[in-house]
Amino acid sequence: MDANARNGTRGTRMQGSAALITGASRGIGRAIAQAFALQGARLCLVATDMARLAELETALRDAGADAFSIGLDVTDRAACFDAVARAQARFGKLDVLVNNAGVYKAKPFLEYGAEEFQRLLDVNLFGTIHMTQAALPAMLAAGYGRVVNIASTAGKWSSRNQSAYNISKHAVVGLTRCVAVESAAQGVTVNAICPGFVHTDMVEGVKRDYAELGVADPDAAFKAIIATRVPMARELAADEIAGLAVYLASPESSAMTGQSILVDGGMVVV
Repeated sequence: MDANARNGTRGTRMQGSAALITGASRGIGRAIAQAFALQGARLCLVATDMARLAELETALRDAGADAFSIGLDVTDRAACFDAVARAQARFGKLDVLVNNAGVYKAKPFLEYGAEEFQRLLDVNLFGTIHMTQAALPAMLAAGYGRVVNIASTAGKWSSRNQSAYNISKHAVVGLTRCVAVESAAQGVTVNAICPGFVHTDMVEGVKRDYAELGVADPDAAFKAIIATRVPMARELAADEIAGLAVYLASPESSAMTGQSILVDGGMVVV
């Protein structure tokens, strides 16, 4: 874990870098934005929630960061390409792309509707595809770039009642590997972070889905899962993911590409 990301002290690990972060308004995306700002990155913040984005942008700018925000849905391919173009125009380049935007829905496989499968694929997979295809050409031309995809432990193993989510995250892991191989010789690295249970709004969504599945006490059920499946016996904090994102987005990670790294309190050991 990057100590600077955890204790709020400033560093220079990303000094001069320009980064675009999707899903930046809350949870893991917000923590990554804060950690990047502390390390000197200039930031384009992207999310659908403009009110939260504006609050984050103001806080980062008040702390001395160069940041601006764009409200968009990553399922809109044209809007993704426009956002990347705006970031490149603002900063003169785009060194780092963090594909963090994501949605979750838990149901038994036979109860998912086709539209629910499509929604998770549109956001979690195709949002990543759109943004990466928009950002990658300039990175390749510059001979430098960092793409960090936020996948999930669900992209590494099987689990009950979340086949749509797992499929989308398995696809992100596969995409990470393939784009990494195609980009490696041109100085662009592509890696994925696979978080476990992180204390975010999405976890609250998991509990709501439990209730819809008929679980009498979703909070107790979730605590039981943490106690039995996570060796550290706790949820993770978003800034525990952000520290790894700083490393993968910085020049330090120059020899690492195509990896999907678990940060899950020891839940999945592979």
